Amino acid sequence: MTFVILQACCNEASCVDVCPVNAIHPTPDEPDFMRTEMLHIDPQSCIDCGACVEACPVEAIKAEDELDDPELPFIELNADYFEQHPVETGQLDVPKPLWRKADFSGMRVAIVGSGPAAFYAASELIALKGVQVDMFERLLTPYGLVRFGVAPDHPGTKAVADIFRTLERRKNFRLHLGVEIGEDLTHDELLAHNHAVIYAVGASSDRRLGIDGEDLPGSHTATEFVGWYNGHPDYKDRTFDLSGERAVIVGNGNVALDVARILLTDPDTLDRTDIADHALEVLRTSNIREVVVLGRRGVAQAGYTNPEMMALRHLPDVDLVIDPDDVEIDGVTQGILDSPETESSVKAKISLARKVAEEGDTSAPKRLVLRYLTSPTEISGSDRVEAVTITRNELKATEGGGIVAVPTDATESIETGLILRAVGYRGVPVPGVPFDDTRGVIANDEGRVVTLDSREPLQGVYATGWVKRGPSGVIGTNKKCAADTVDLLLQDYVADALADPPQDEESFADLISQRVPEVVDFSGWTLIDKAEKAAGKPRKRPRVKFVDPDSMMAVVRGE
Repeated sequence: MTFVILQACCNEASCVDVCPVNAIHPTPDEPDFMRTEMLHIDPQSCIDCGACVEACPVEAIKAEDELDDPELPFIELNADYFEQHPVETGQLDVPKPLWRKADFSGMRVAIVGSGPAAFYAASELIALKGVQVDMFERLLTPYGLVRFGVAPDHPGTKAVADIFRTLERRKNFRLHLGVEIGEDLTHDELLAHNHAVIYAVGASSDRRLGIDGEDLPGSHTATEFVGWYNGHPDYKDRTFDLSGERAVIVGNGNVALDVARILLTDPDTLDRTDIADHALEVLRTSNIREVVVLGRRGVAQAGYTNPEMMALRHLPDVDLVIDPDDVEIDGVTQGILDSPETESSVKAKISLARKVAEEGDTSAPKRLVLRYLTSPTEISGSDRVEAVTITRNELKATEGGGIVAVPTDATESIETGLILRAVGYRGVPVPGVPFDDTRGVIANDEGRVVTLDSREPLQGVYATGWVKRGPSGVIGTNKKCAADTVDLLLQDYVADALADPPQDEESFADLISQRVPEVVDFSGWTLIDKAEKAAGKPRKRPRVKFVDPDSMMAVVRGE
């Protein structure tokens, strides 16, 4: 018997650390780690010890003989990976870098943001004796993407937050909720009180389509919709018209599939999740019966991961539909299949789409239609969205070996009253910090923040997570990203490249309390967390989220 990693895999790699025979790949030390869609267990190396099961923070690992029918395809997905990436057994002994063995007593670091990248960075730092970490978040709740990005029907993925909660007990870690950097405190003030500042503020804005009609009522960003159903305070008052029978989603990454799934899932099923009450109420009256997901390129280049696609095949009362013409193997796609350099996950993506196309429509009451090689060229309507015009694309190989989608003369119009744009996230500038507007990230060189003109490193300023590398990977990908950034910070500290802050720790605490008298700490968040869970208990829900800051503060004050 062996173990298999399933859909909920977060790439956090705790399982890699505990495996005694190096059976789980790719590891954070392997080049493919930052690009992989999930981790895999080598059936030839696995010794059935179960250590990975205990270590997994999201309960994504099961014994092969315990898999349910919908989980069986993961055996093949796992085998395909190791066919292409054979490994040698034996534990890899990767020594800690020398700079991690230095004396860091008295070092102070501020982290801006409280999502996975921020907490992973904090975990790396507080493991070093003597380092003080202060984390700042403008909202009254921590965990960022885990709370406000992960779909409510993926509770296993949210469990990674339990790892972050352990920081509450560390004396050298302080959480400051309700503090906005650039408003309550400035970047320069953080540097004046700390040896270094790490920005882990994510990517909270969206890329635009750049087409006519994009801003018509009824055309929204995925960020708005996801934030709305996940109870983000910034989006609680958004309104979405679900009176029509069809919605169109532009983009086919995992976020697009999440949105499609929420629109089509039975509200009674969602009522067992932590979805925001205001969203659940609207979804109960929804008339949406078909969701069309548009992808600019072909199946091989689709943005979603195989695990997310597999889950769509088992949505109750929903037909997953792919036109057989969309998965025809043309010359370019055949070249991808024949290339030994093509990842097994890409080949699996093509195979899976072809299976779905062959299965066809079963006349279920709802439909999820995945379309490829299509681009929206205009959103039209008299005073709100009524239709979207799409153009058919074809794949062309470039001289450099890449593949691009080229528009053809074939067009069509899809009637819809709701368009959700999921074509990519981008970061938002932080006052006083160089921002690369082209890439939508803080200007940085592998984590060291740099000036825009000379690209010279700014002393003591770093970035990690999506605001460092762009919106790529899954939650656990941020663990290695954060570790890499922290390594640079430690190298700089050991090399005396970080200036001692002119202000002391006590004055920093005084400054925070003066600027934000009612700052919420980890204890305050624990009160909010317990109140949400208590509200959910009688309704058999994991929690009922507060979406109003005033209500949260009332809990913290004990009102």
